[in-house]
Amino acid sequence: MAVPARQHELPIFARPRRTWTQTLNGFLFFMLFIPGCLMVHAFQLIFLLPLKLFPSNSRAGKLYDEGIRYTKGSFATLMNLMNQWFAPTRISITFEREGQGKFGEEEIGHIVERDASGRVVALRLPSKAVLIANHQVYSDWWYVWCLTYFMGTHKDVFIVLKNSLKWVPLIGPAMQIYRFIFLARSWASDRLQLSSKLAKLGRQAEQEDKPFTFILFPEGTLVSKDTRPISRKYADKLGVPDPLNVLLPRSTGLHYSLRSLAPRMPTLKLIDITMVYPGVPPKGYGQSFYTLRSIFCDRVPPPVVHMHLRMFDVANDVPIGDISGANPAMTPNGSNHEVLEVEFPDQEKVVFDEWLRKLWMDKDEFVTKFLHSDSIGGRGAIEIPLELRSNFEIPDAFCFLAPAVGGALWSRLVKALL
Repeated sequence: MAVPARQHELPIFARPRRTWTQTLNGFLFFMLFIPGCLMVHAFQLIFLLPLKLFPSNSRAGKLYDEGIRYTKGSFATLMNLMNQWFAPTRISITFEREGQGKFGEEEIGHIVERDASGRVVALRLPSKAVLIANHQVYSDWWYVWCLTYFMGTHKDVFIVLKNSLKWVPLIGPAMQIYRFIFLARSWASDRLQLSSKLAKLGRQAEQEDKPFTFILFPEGTLVSKDTRPISRKYADKLGVPDPLNVLLPRSTGLHYSLRSLAPRMPTLKLIDITMVYPGVPPKGYGQSFYTLRSIFCDRVPPPVVHMHLRMFDVANDVPIGDISGANPAMTPNGSNHEVLEVEFPDQEKVVFDEWLRKLWMDKDEFVTKFLHSDSIGGRGAIEIPLELRSNFEIPDAFCFLAPAVGGALWSRLVKALL
């Protein structure tokens, strides 16, 4: 007798008609998530923008930076709360270090921090890292950012977005304040924009000894019926096999990013995440099963989000080429002078492209094995419910602490100016 498919295993178009409880779930989600975003943005506009008038190296400028981190952390907290209340799921993580295979129980014990009940509350992963992942569904970025909540770097996340999103009401201005990087999809101009902004962010994180997490999806878009033929055509052009479950990555943006960051952060790590969602069949398209609407409004989230993490030391394990010419130089008066490198030998680009493509083929093989055996879980996998560590964090998710934090910021500023 066939076992009836659960809703997440059915394509969205084949699922039963939406129930009144799902409709209520969607209504409550919007009634809490949108006001939460508005509260975070209001804090930015009321308390942070006036501080922007002061020099960045002044006391007010430093308070502005801390305010950005506070609001970014509030948004990440809000995301996890939305999972907890409206789309319960968990992430299942396995770890692997380049050249050493999967982590053993002892090594995992050094990474995972648990509370008295045994629940995972933190992951001791690199605090300065570039996170890359295959792109299956639009919620990928959501779940990766939720991962940084447990890494403790959720206040220091940076991502790249299309320039057209820069002035989308509410979202665009908030993301500008977050100092996200907007690109126009014209590499002639984008490469200098990307290099200069990342160099500045990387140098600041190193000098102030703060976490830094840069999230990038090298495929650039989702696996779909429209993008699959483009990837196949690209594979034919290169004379390489076309992967089954992922798209061939484009290496240029990641290569420039690593070359911009590595000279300014010697301990920089690259964390490659292989995302796998249950219910999506081999050669299937994740977006046919999971959309932001179906996850949060219809309350049909993936029961678990599988993440296989491979960690690389950028200086030793990643062939980014010779970066000695990109090191920050010191001017005679002792100030930092950035030497931005937007051109480097084609051979270095070829080597990095081949390395990234090999990484992606390994990723594709991993997904294939997982879909046939469902063996990513079990021994060695760490499961973390996507929920807040404490209910005391709920006010922070809505910036209810904004008046207190804003008052403290202005009090410090007034004292500094008197």
